[in-house]
Amino acid sequence: MKRRGKSGKRKNLVRMLAAFCIAFAVVMAAGLSVLMGYYIMAAEEREETNFSLFAEAIPEAGLTLPGWEPQEAGEGSGLSGTEQQDSEPEQQDSEPEQQPGEEVVLAFGGDILLDPGYSVMASLLQRGRGAEGAFSQDLLAEMRAADILMLNNEFPYSDRGTPTEGKQFTFRAKPDSVRLLDEMGVDIVSLANNHAFDYGETALLDTLDILKGAGIPYAGAGINLEEAAAPVYFTAGGVKLAYVSATQIERMDNPDTRGATDTLPGVFRCLNPDRLLETVREAAANSDFVVVYIHWGTENVAEPDWAQLDQAPRLVEAGADLVIGDHPHCLQPVVYIDRVPVLYSLGNFWFNSRQVDTCLIKATVDGNGLKSLQFLPAQQKDCFTSLLHGGEKERVLDYMRSISPGVHIDEEGYITCP
Repeated sequence: MKRRGKSGKRKNLVRMLAAFCIAFAVVMAAGLSVLMGYYIMAAEEREETNFSLFAEAIPEAGLTLPGWEPQEAGEGSGLSGTEQQDSEPEQQDSEPEQQPGEEVVLAFGGDILLDPGYSVMASLLQRGRGAEGAFSQDLLAEMRAADILMLNNEFPYSDRGTPTEGKQFTFRAKPDSVRLLDEMGVDIVSLANNHAFDYGETALLDTLDILKGAGIPYAGAGINLEEAAAPVYFTAGGVKLAYVSATQIERMDNPDTRGATDTLPGVFRCLNPDRLLETVREAAANSDFVVVYIHWGTENVAEPDWAQLDQAPRLVEAGADLVIGDHPHCLQPVVYIDRVPVLYSLGNFWFNSRQVDTCLIKATVDGNGLKSLQFLPAQQKDCFTSLLHGGEKERVLDYMRSISPGVHIDEEGYITCP
C-alpha cells in the first residue's frame, strides 16, 4: 500500500509538471505572435513611408507609378491659379503659395518651330536630349525659373490635315512633341500667327485639343472668334494677369490663315484692330496687368512698319501694360509709349538653322505694376539657342541701344525709361 501511495504521488507530480510545460508553451507562443505582429506592422509602416517619399520625388523625375497621377502645373511656376477663357481652376496643391504683394516674373521668347521636317526639330531629334538639345543650360534655367513663360507656337500640332495649297512654307508638329513645352518651362503659348492654320481646320482643332490635354493655355486662336479673342488670365503673387494675343500678318482680304468667326475656328486677326482694342479694354477692366503678345511687322526688317506704329499707341491707350511683338525673325527697337514698354520684335527664339541674335525678356511685376524689365541677349546658331556672355552679350546690348533711342539699357540688360 505504501508503495502504491508513493507511486500515486509521483504520477501527480508528473501531471503537474506536464501542465506547467503546456501552459508555459502557450504563453510563449502568444508572446511570440504579439512580437511578430508588431514587427510586421512596423515594417509595413516603414515601407509605406519610403513609398510616400519616393512618390513625392516622382514629379521631379518625370516618372509615373500605377495609381499615381502627376500634377499638371508647369515646372518652376509660382502660379496660384490659371484661367483659360472664363473659368478659373482650383489652386495646384504642388505649387508653393505666393503671398499678395510678392513679385512675379514673366518671361517671353519669340517664334519656335517643332516640325520634324525642318532643321531645328530634326537636329533636336538627332541629338536626343529633349529641350537640352535646343537650349543652353543657363537659358533653360532662366526659362524654367519664370513664374509664367510665353512663346509663339508657329505651327499646329497634328497628324492630320492638308497643307495649304500654294503656300511656300507649311509647318506641322507631331502631337507628342507638345511634351517639349513642359521641358522648356512654358506656361502659355500664342497661336496668333500665319502658320497655325497651315494644315487647315482639322489640324487647328487638333492643336487646341492637344494643348488642353497637356495643360498648356493658349491665346490667339480658338473654335470661334469668342474663344480666339478671349484673354487668358493667371493669378500669381496676388496679381491678376491678362494675356491677349492677335495677328496682323497676311494683310489681305482672303488670307491663307483663316481668321476665326462667330461660327468657324481660326486665329484672332487684328489688321482691323477694333475687336483687339475692345478685348484689351475688357482685360484691363478685369485684371491688374495686361500683356499684349502680337504677331506683326515685316520679316527681316529691323524697323517697325506702318501697321506696328499705328497700333502700338492704340494698344497702350486701350490699357496694355506691356506689348510684346514677334514675326519679323529679327530684333526690333524697344520704345516707351506713355511709360508703357513696347518691344516691337523679339526675333526667332528657336526657329531655324540661321545665326541670328535673339533674347529672353524678363518682366517683374507686383500689385503696383511693372517693377523691372530685362533684356537677356541670346543667339540662335546651328539649331541651338544660347544665352550670350562677355563681349557677345555687350555687342547685342549695344545694338539694341543703337536702335532704341530714348531708352536706357544697362550692362545687365535692364531697360528703363529716362
